[in-house]
Amino acid sequence: MNEPLYGMAVLRLAAAVADYPPLDGADATVEKRSPICGSRVVLTLRLDEQGRAAGIGIQAQACALGQAAATALARGIVGRSAEEVARVTADWSDYLSGTTEEVPDWPDLALLATGRNYPARHASLRLAFEAAPEAMAVALSENLKS
Repeated sequence: MNEPLYGMAVLRLAAAVADYPPLDGADATVEKRSPICGSRVVLTLRLDEQGRAAGIGIQAQACALGQAAATALARGIVGRSAEEVARVTADWSDYLSGTTEEVPDWPDLALLATGRNYPARHASLRLAFEAAPEAMAVALSENLKS
């Protein structure tokens, strides 16, 4: 938690978003924009037969924190249910807003914890996490129609 806002670990995490290119044949595609900072995330998602995340692609046009948060989401989402994704999204939002002192148990979020001290960056830090539950819901509803 003592990592600087844009420390080397955060910058590496931000650069790693390139490891998650958009998915062809995704079950859902969701775009989210932040009117506060102008960040934009396009998330593509594929589910497995049990309705859990099986693959993710992310296009992030955001500050390094937004890109790093998108990578953190991608690194932890595979194998997760819609309920787990919704829970971490709410927990991350609660942490950033100061409602709780506990960083959610999710890969790499502890590296981004210092972002809590910069409210102007919260929208970017939440963006990919807010897109994920919506993508899960779209994918699940599309699978039910099939």
